[in-house]
Amino acid sequence: MNPKPLIWDALIATVKQLKQATCEEKAKACEYYKVTLNGIERINVMAFLNAVLAAKGMDLDAKGESNEQLRGHNPSYRISVQTDGKLLLGSAYTKKMNLQPGDEFEISLGRKHIHLSKVA
Repeated sequence: MNPKPLIWDALIATVKQLKQATCEEKAKACEYYKVTLNGIERINVMAFLNAVLAAKGMDLDAKGESNEQLRGHNPSYRISVQTDGKLLLGSAYTKKMNLQPGDEFEISLGRKHIHLSKVA
């Protein structure tokens, strides 16, 4: 008969007690293993790690608000001059730089780059 794995507070308490143990030892102590028909113990480390994450409030499979921030494209750090001669700096860059509406910059031209320096 296979043991019933620990969850939530009991799981976290046991993991904290076993600070010096390996991941496999912690998983076995928390009952994340099964005994096969041949009598061999199989430790399920992945289920153990997922349970620890869930007990800590982290869900890697979440489809809710936490993944909303991941939508959109990653900034390529390249922009093109528009037909009207303007440069458009997208929101991906302004969010990454924590810019707010009304922030001012000083423009300096380098040999190959345009440098924007935020005015304090």
